[in-house]
Amino acid sequence: MLRKIKLLLGALSVAAFTAGCGGGTQEPDVVQLAQSNPDLSILVEAVTAAGLVGTLKAPGPYTVFAPTNAAFSSLLTELGVTKDQLLADKALLNSVLTYHVLAGKVLKADVPAGKAITTVQGSIFKIDSVSGALKITDGRNRTATITATDVPALNGVVHVIDKVILPANKNIVVTAQSLPDFSILVEAVVAANLQGTLSGTGPFTVFAPTNAAFAALLTELGISKASLLADTALLTKVLTYHVVAGRVLKADVPIGAAIKTVQGDTLTINSSLSIVDQRARSAKIVSTDVLTSNGVIHVIDKVILPKP
Repeated sequence: MLRKIKLLLGALSVAAFTAGCGGGTQEPDVVQLAQSNPDLSILVEAVTAAGLVGTLKAPGPYTVFAPTNAAFSSLLTELGVTKDQLLADKALLNSVLTYHVLAGKVLKADVPAGKAITTVQGSIFKIDSVSGALKITDGRNRTATITATDVPALNGVVHVIDKVILPANKNIVVTAQSLPDFSILVEAVVAANLQGTLSGTGPFTVFAPTNAAFAALLTELGISKASLLADTALLTKVLTYHVVAGRVLKADVPIGAAIKTVQGDTLTINSSLSIVDQRARSAKIVSTDVLTSNGVIHVIDKVILPKP
């Protein structure tokens, strides 16, 4: 019964959205669709201020993730700006709004769950199904819920979301620096002079050991942190073994296959998301898909090691 009620409410939501578009024999384009819905009035203002009306009225097709007025109000609070200030920043508006648009028509049934989705803006986000709801994780690892799906338009489809999503603004190194549990990893990256590489275009996939993982490694090797950080050759070898060229999200991990690292040796990941390194040691991936501007971070509970 609960499922039937949810389905009915979903159908009513889409019906109400579409009804606001008025009559006529031709479907509205995505801009007209937004203009006809009072709850998307700030989105329409933003699209107009950014000079994107003409683009979004083109044949497309496009997939638009449309934030509600409440979503924009929350964004203003989050950014500490007024609506007028936001609308006056054309460069920011353009970047944010095009991040909500996909080239091509992607219906709910075709959403590639858990995979990187490239936007017109150029950056990526991902969509996962969580307890029956579709959740977007944006480039800053903020989440938005898709509250209405598959609203048809002449030149595409609209999905309504409850939060304005934002493209990534931190690379792998800056992201690690912002998280206290990676302070030793950051020290190691700096000591090995790899911060420039890991701040590059990439994209990279980094398996990031926690501070506890490094502490366990020091005990295992019988050395001090100072000794480890002073051994640049060893550090470089170990750290580059934690990096894979390309962005590999959890959904794309090749289970059981040899994965080549930047260091040159391979590692394997099993179905329980444990990494087996070249010394037959095992590390658990405890958190996945931390998105950055130049790749993705997966958190691991043990430092993995290449061949001796």
